[in-house]
Amino acid sequence: MKVILASDHGGKNLRQEVSNLLEELGIEFEDIGCDCEGSVDYPDYGIPAAERVAKGEFDYGIVICGTGIGMSISANKVKGVRCALVHDVFSAKATRQHNNANMLAMGERVIGPGLAIEIVKAFLETEFDGGRHENRVNKIKQFEEQ
Repeated sequence: MKVILASDHGGKNLRQEVSNLLEELGIEFEDIGCDCEGSVDYPDYGIPAAERVAKGEFDYGIVICGTGIGMSISANKVKGVRCALVHDVFSAKATRQHNNANMLAMGERVIGPGLAIEIVKAFLETEFDGGRHENRVNKIKQFEEQ
């Protein structure tokens, strides 16, 4: 499993917590920043992360900003990406089981590090159920191809 990790200034601290978790779990990952103190634009980090997931360079992407909203919107503009904004463990599992999400967005100003760690674990450990859910995901893919 390979994961790409990105944040803007609003998600920098939570991104470090997730980075530490990925190291602990022995998961291969690349952290593409941001490493600045000042304000930056979330699309400058979310879109490149999403593009690399869509190209197949990474199995999953995790993007973090203040609320997670900007990162999720940005990532979802990339064809082939299904980025879920998640702030609870149930949704982290459900989006993998039912939506086959390949990216996770979270908000540092919304959840604390302990919950974020549990969300990331649930997201990465949960498999896609397929079946009737596969048909739904395929409808999204078909729409993207139009």
